[in-house]
Amino acid sequence: MPLECRESGYLLSTFWANNDTVRYTLGIRKETVADWHRCNIPLPYAYDIPSAVPYHLNVTNKGYPALIYSGDHDFVVPHVGTQEWIRSLNLSILDDWRPWYVGGQVAGFTRRYSNNLTFATVKGAGHTAPEYKLKECLEMLRRWLSGASL
Repeated sequence: MPLECRESGYLLSTFWANNDTVRYTLGIRKETVADWHRCNIPLPYAYDIPSAVPYHLNVTNKGYPALIYSGDHDFVVPHVGTQEWIRSLNLSILDDWRPWYVGGQVAGFTRRYSNNLTFATVKGAGHTAPEYKLKECLEMLRRWLSGASL
């Protein structure tokens, strides 16, 4: 399978995610979750959720750490829209908009809010940021999980 082809990666991710050892390691108990599928199209929605803000408030008001990131070249869910709904949460800004770096290069910009919420952009990344900027996204996640500053 040519690995430079996006579709090959999608197919391989399906095999990986449905592997019994992987599912066990991720804590997915047998019989609780059907096979994983990358895309679930068409989506069989039975109802519409007019806003996800109450769900985000539920998580952030409990102080659970949350990392929200966007590729700055994402035209599906642009980072400015993500910033707008974060503003709707009415959280205080603890660490204002600033660049974050990987290997001495600007990897994106970040802002930290009250209630353990961190927002970051990934410079040059599209909708699925790790697909475009793997090294930067891995470093962002590593720092966030360890409690280090981006």
